[in-house]
Amino acid sequence: MADNNLFSLKIITPDRVFYKGEVSMVEFNTTEGEIGILKKHVPTTVIVSPGILTITEEDGQKEAALHAGFAEILQDEVVILAEIVEWPDEIDENRALEAKRRAEERLHSKTPETDLMRAETALARAMARIHVLK
Repeated sequence: MADNNLFSLKIITPDRVFYKGEVSMVEFNTTEGEIGILKKHVPTTVIVSPGILTITEEDGQKEAALHAGFAEILQDEVVILAEIVEWPDEIDENRALEAKRRAEERLHSKTPETDLMRAETALARAMARIHVLK
């Protein structure tokens, strides 16, 4: 018997369909903060911010690093158009740690040529990758 609390989730990147399936909940970061979506959510669109994507399926949860994009939320379907999204086995831990170190270095240098917003975004992406690996 099908679970009435499930809805369709599609996550699409420029080079692949990252995920397509029936889920009971999806959680991710937006520019307004964290969001958790259940079936029959109020329809809306949001801008995705770097962070952890948590997908709750009937048999458990999956996590991935989600970096940026847009999401269309309907009552029975969510579509996330993402720049980059990665499963844990797709992440190079050494590269993520090095990216974190570089971003922290830029944030602490505070030189006039430092693009703080870019450094903060790079740090958030690196932290998401590291978290998903743990």
